[in-house]
Amino acid sequence: MRLTRRNFLELTTATGVAALTAPGLLAAPSARELYDNSIVIDGLGFPGGRQQGEGSLLNTLELEDIAVSGLTATHFTVGAVGTMPSLDAFTQIITNVAEWETLIDTHPEVLQRVRSVGDITAAKATGRTGLIYGLQDGVAFEDDLSRLNALWQLGIRVIQPTYNRRNLLGDGCMEPANAGLSRSGVDAIGQMNELGILVDLSHCGRQTAADAIAASSKPVSFTHTGCFALAEHPRHRTDAEIRAVADKGGVIGIFIMPYLARGAQPTAADVITHLEHALNIAGEDHVSLGTDGTISPQELTPEFKEEFRQNTLRRKELGIAAPFETEEGYLFANDLNTPRRFETLTELMLERGHSETLIGKVLGGNLVRLFGDTWKN
Repeated sequence: MRLTRRNFLELTTATGVAALTAPGLLAAPSARELYDNSIVIDGLGFPGGRQQGEGSLLNTLELEDIAVSGLTATHFTVGAVGTMPSLDAFTQIITNVAEWETLIDTHPEVLQRVRSVGDITAAKATGRTGLIYGLQDGVAFEDDLSRLNALWQLGIRVIQPTYNRRNLLGDGCMEPANAGLSRSGVDAIGQMNELGILVDLSHCGRQTAADAIAASSKPVSFTHTGCFALAEHPRHRTDAEIRAVADKGGVIGIFIMPYLARGAQPTAADVITHLEHALNIAGEDHVSLGTDGTISPQELTPEFKEEFRQNTLRRKELGIAAPFETEEGYLFANDLNTPRRFETLTELMLERGHSETLIGKVLGGNLVRLFGDTWKN
C-alpha cells in the first residue's frame, strides 16, 4: 500500500503509533484538527533531508515524509548561492528546475508544482504538497536582468537579491560596508514587481533591505529570519525592519536555526519566543514560519555528521557562512525533529492562548495573502 497523508493519519489514529512524530509531542485533537484544516506553508523548507544515496532528488522515505507532513506547500531554493560566474549560476538553476519538474511528474500523488495561489489551494484540496521555486541569490541575473523573465517562465516565484555576501545588486548581511542596492538592484526590484516575483530580503544587508523596501511597489518579505531584539545576529531583523516590512504589507517568517539561541541548537520554546516577539511588533497579519530546514527529520548518523561538517567547512571557505555556524551546530530543533513540526507548534500556540484565527494565519494564511498580492495569479 502506498503511504499517503490520509492513510498515515488513519493508521496512527487506529493504532496509537506516533510514527514520524517526536515522542511526547503528540498534538491534542483540537490542535490536530486545526492543523489539518489549515493551509500550512513553510516559507523556506527543503524537501528531503535523509540523503540515503538513491540517486534521486528525493528517496522513498523522503517522499513518505512529505506525504505525511501536512504541508500544503513549501518554498525552497533551486540553484546555488555565493560568488560564481553569472551564467554558471543561471545554468545551474535551469538544470535543477528541470530535475524537480521531472520529479513532480513522476510523483503526482504527492507533489504539485506551484505557479499561482490557485495551485496552493488545489494542493490543499487534493492532499498534495505544492513546490514553490525560489532563489536565495541574484548572482544568476546580476549582469543581465533580462534573465528575470526567463526565471519567471521557469516557475521561480521568490527571489532574494543577495545572499550573505555582496553581488552587483547589493550587499548581503555579512558585508561590513553595509552598502545599499545598486542601480541594477533597484531595477531588479522593479522588474520582479512587474513580473510577479516576491522580493525576499532574508539575507540582505540592512541598507540593502531598507532600499528594497522603499523601492518595491509591492509587499516584500523576510521569509526566514529571527528577531535581533532577542538575539543579536546579522541574520536577524531589528524591530524597525520587522515593522517596515509589515507596514509595506509584507510577512516575516521565523526560522528554526541556532541563531535563535545565540549558537545553541534551538528548541520549540526558542521558536515560539521569536514568533511571539514578531507578532507583537508586526501584528498577526504579518508573521509566518520559514524553517530554513528540511521536511524530513534529521538522523545524527556518522554519515550525516561528516556531510554536515564538510558543508560547513565549504561555506566558511567560500566566505558565505554566518557567525555561530559550527561543525556541530545542527540546523534543527530536537523537539521539532519531525515532518509534522508545524503541528507541534500549533499545539504550543494553542496552549499559550493564541486564537485559532491567528494560528491559521501564521501557519499559512498570511503567506497565501502575500503571494496573492505579489504574484500574477
